[in-house]
Amino acid sequence: MNKKGHVLNAVLLSIGLGYLLEPTGDLETFRTMIMIGVPVSLGALFPDVDTAFGKHRKTLHNLPILAAFVAFPYVFGNLEYVWIGVLTHYVLDVAGSKRGIALFYPLWKKEFGLPIGVAVSSKRADLMMVLVTVAELVLVALVVFEIPQWGFEMGRKTLGI
Repeated sequence: MNKKGHVLNAVLLSIGLGYLLEPTGDLETFRTMIMIGVPVSLGALFPDVDTAFGKHRKTLHNLPILAAFVAFPYVFGNLEYVWIGVLTHYVLDVAGSKRGIALFYPLWKKEFGLPIGVAVSSKRADLMMVLVTVAELVLVALVVFEIPQWGFEMGRKTLGI
């Protein structure tokens, strides 16, 4: 995916997450979008820093880097949502582009991708980005709304209530 696609994905994802987490549609929803949007956008751009050094789609496009961004807020107390941007960058590169990424670099240099991806320069790259973003938001909606309900129901059944 190209930089424009990563930025648009981050913006659309931030708008969708803002509404999913704060669905009132008022000022608080807008604040949530901004609170999530800035770090998600920064995270979505970060992996491509490896175009300036290292090996692109390897050096900063792997699971150890993602793990570091997930752990960062617990260690330093800030950058809470940057990992979401890094993760969505990886998802776009795996699902949206032909090439994929080296998820296990530096231990394994093989690049992983899905067969549905398009070339970065393709006219369909923007459409692919939108489709991947919609899929991400559907998955988040399931996590936010359905999984807690499913867990609650399982707990009730286990307790015989």
